[in-house]
Amino acid sequence: MLEFIEQAIKLLVDKPDEVKVDIVETEQRIIYELTVGDGDYGKVIGKSGRNISALRTLVFAINAKEGGKRARLDVID
Repeated sequence: MLEFIEQAIKLLVDKPDEVKVDIVETEQRIIYELTVGDGDYGKVIGKSGRNISALRTLVFAINAKEGGKRARLDVID
């Protein structure tokens, strides 16, 4: 899952070397914290939040199919 998120985000941004995904795991969920370089925040969010919404849907669906804890994708600015 981590590799999927990193690869998808690196294709969207201008500075792919600055993409970083950290995992925070709690008892009930897995949180993927995404950090991007300066100026790339808007590209990850997309127009009206469409890009991040689509990515969150994919992360949730893939994780649900694998079973286990719920997954969430957060963008840290």
